[in-house]
Amino acid sequence: MELEERFARAAEALGSARALVITSGAGMGVDSGLPDFRGNQGFWNAYPMYERLGISFIDAANPAHFERDPAWGWGFYGHRTNLYRQTVPHRGFGMLLEWADRFGLETFVVTSNVDGQFQKAGYAEDQILEVHGSIHHLQCLKPCSDDIWDNREQIPVDLETMRAGQLPKCRRCGGIARPNILMFGDYSWLPNRTRGQEMRFDLFVDQHRDSPMLVIEMGAGTAIPTIRYLSERLGSRKNSRVVRINPREPMIGAPHLAIPCGALEGLQGIARHLK
Repeated sequence: MELEERFARAAEALGSARALVITSGAGMGVDSGLPDFRGNQGFWNAYPMYERLGISFIDAANPAHFERDPAWGWGFYGHRTNLYRQTVPHRGFGMLLEWADRFGLETFVVTSNVDGQFQKAGYAEDQILEVHGSIHHLQCLKPCSDDIWDNREQIPVDLETMRAGQLPKCRRCGGIARPNILMFGDYSWLPNRTRGQEMRFDLFVDQHRDSPMLVIEMGAGTAIPTIRYLSERLGSRKNSRVVRINPREPMIGAPHLAIPCGALEGLQGIARHLK
């Protein structure tokens, strides 16, 4: 099937839907200029200083650093916080919002990204599930309580040493705070905020169990397949279809649609065929 035909079929599916679930992985942010950390080389291209140290993404994204050397742990996450605050969501975010309004689609977002780009693009907070948490929220490292609060910290980072010049503190006990993100080998992540989001999403899915549902998935790879599994689970429901937009790993079986390109290119292709 030619690419334009795939775009046309996706547009047709969108026009027939009554509910829209937007699922996304790291590839969604690439068109906004964010790195996707695909493999060690992809991570090192974004953070060459870690290549010199022989540190992988899995090594860097580990809560143990906040206990052993919190300035180093916050070096990585402080840099990412600053990067995400500066990033402007690409046009595709707005296109999806416009389609939801144009076709009267009840919409929910499920993302493995911790960057807060959907909120920045104008999506309602109560219509987003961040399965790995958010860098824009903090918690105590211990943790001393179940508190999760907004990250309003200014975190300067020395790009040569990747060490933070200021450390966020717990607002209750005064100890080290950490991002409310599910990291690799995590033992202290507080899932309460994400569980609340999960409850709202489950209710959304239940409310639309008999409605034609379209799932548009963008930039979700197989290395950590959480988002892909969710899309496929939703796609197995009656009257549901999945449009998987992915430049390297678009494979999905019929009646679902595989679109082998980046997120923004895929959405622009669908837009060309919308009536």
